[in-house]
Amino acid sequence: MPFQRFVETGRVAVVSDGPCKGKLVSIVDVIDQTRVLVDGPESGVSRSQIRLNQLHLTKFRIRFPYTASTRVVRKAWNTEKISEKWAESIWAKKVAAKEKRLELTDFDRFKLRRARSRRNHIRTTTFLSLRKAASRNGTLYGKKTMAKGGDKPKPGKKVKPEKAPKKK
Repeated sequence: MPFQRFVETGRVAVVSDGPCKGKLVSIVDVIDQTRVLVDGPESGVSRSQIRLNQLHLTKFRIRFPYTASTRVVRKAWNTEKISEKWAESIWAKKVAAKEKRLELTDFDRFKLRRARSRRNHIRTTTFLSLRKAASRNGTLYGKKTMAKGGDKPKPGKKVKPEKAPKKK
C-alpha cells in the first residue's frame, strides 16, 4: 500500500506554518478537501481550522468520536501518551538538534569544528594502522593468504644452481 498516513479524525500532525509552527495538533474533523478542524490540547493550540498544506501528518493516531470536544481529545491524547511518543521519535530529535545548532555562538561553532577535526584525525590514524596490519598478515582483501615470500627466494640474492655430477 503506497500511503500509510491518511487525513482522518484522530491523526496527529505538526503545524508547519503560521503562529503555531512546530506544535502538535490532532485532526478533529475534515471540513473540505483543503481544510480541517484541529485541536492541540496539550500543545497550547486552540481549536481552529487550518489548511492541509500547513500540516505535516505523523504516524500517530488517537481514537476519539467524530467532532469530539477538547476535553475528550485531551483525555485520548493523555491516554495514548502522544507527547512522550513524539519526544522519543526520530523526527522530534532532529527538530531539537536543529534548534540547538541554531543557538550556537561563534565560539561554540569553533569548538565543535576543532572537536570534529580531532575525532577525524584519530579515526584516520586508527584506520591506517589497522589497514597496514591487515596488509602485513594478508587479510586486507578478505581472505587469509600466505605471507609474501614464503618459499620463494628474496629478490636480489642469486641462488646457485645445483651442478649435475660429471660422467666418466
